Amino acid sequence: MELLLLEWLGKPVWMWAGFLTVVIALLALDLGLFNRRDHEIGVRESLALSAFYVAVALAFGAWLWSSQGADSAVEYLTAYAVEKSLAMDNVFVIALIFSAFSVPRLYQHRVLFWGVLGVIVLRAIMIGGGAVLVARYHWVLYLFAGFLILTGVKMFFARGEETDIADNVLLKWFRRRMRVTNDLHGHAFFVRTESRRSGEVKLHATPLFLALVTIEIADVIFAVDSVPAVFAITTDAYVVYTSNIFAILGLRALYFALAAVIHRFAYLKQALAVLLVFIGGKVFAAPLLGIEKVPPAVSLSVTAAILATGVVWSLWRTRAEAGPPR
Repeated sequence: MELLLLEWLGKPVWMWAGFLTVVIALLALDLGLFNRRDHEIGVRESLALSAFYVAVALAFGAWLWSSQGADSAVEYLTAYAVEKSLAMDNVFVIALIFSAFSVPRLYQHRVLFWGVLGVIVLRAIMIGGGAVLVARYHWVLYLFAGFLILTGVKMFFARGEETDIADNVLLKWFRRRMRVTNDLHGHAFFVRTESRRSGEVKLHATPLFLALVTIEIADVIFAVDSVPAVFAITTDAYVVYTSNIFAILGLRALYFALAAVIHRFAYLKQALAVLLVFIGGKVFAAPLLGIEKVPPAVSLSVTAAILATGVVWSLWRTRAEAGPPR
């Protein structure tokens, strides 16, 4: 019991253990009940599963409000909205990865499910390291803020570029050092195959495993933007981590619905660019205004307004591409 009361990164161990228990229960429910068998997830099922994850995330926010106070809850909701929005680009990249490896919709959920486990570990390492840095060297927060502003400006003026997954350096490195089958073997990540020459049975990775590795690499790249963005909202590592994981869980569930309509959010990237500049700018603005930080309620309101504007403008400008209602 005493171990559970010890603090780690500013929060008692029992709070971290409780959150991880909830996440493990959600993943067990997902794999054990909702998706026990490989099947193609349709838009309706994707939306329903996403709504479930959003409800759980909001319920967690309500618990934070009652146990940690309104400021923590509002910071959590702001970080959740920012992380989920920034991860929208990840949907497009995941779709490219599945296309590059010819992964049928039948097995895509399996790859995304196991990808979440990697995200939980990788984000924990990045956020834990970031929290330690900010706690010891507060000026690092200003580096994060400056990075966000520069990233936002670059993103706003950047033109869309095609991504060639086959040219990925890390992917080529994996192919040179691993035995990889040419074709998929059902939903298996690894298979044992017999060599035609020697008759020796050797373990081979399948393209499904390479797709999983590539998605994990993509998530780390996206985290370089999203983790500093959330630290610029709050330095509470617990809020940063929980908002990140809940947002990713929900987005992976929503992937199958978003992948079909991602082109309708053509101007969301510009809205996200403005959001990054705002998040980074308020870190510099707070000391100039004589306050410790911009109030969480203000951050949440501005974040919601920027994202809503980007979504509405995108849907309006691409309304001709919507097609007839079903």
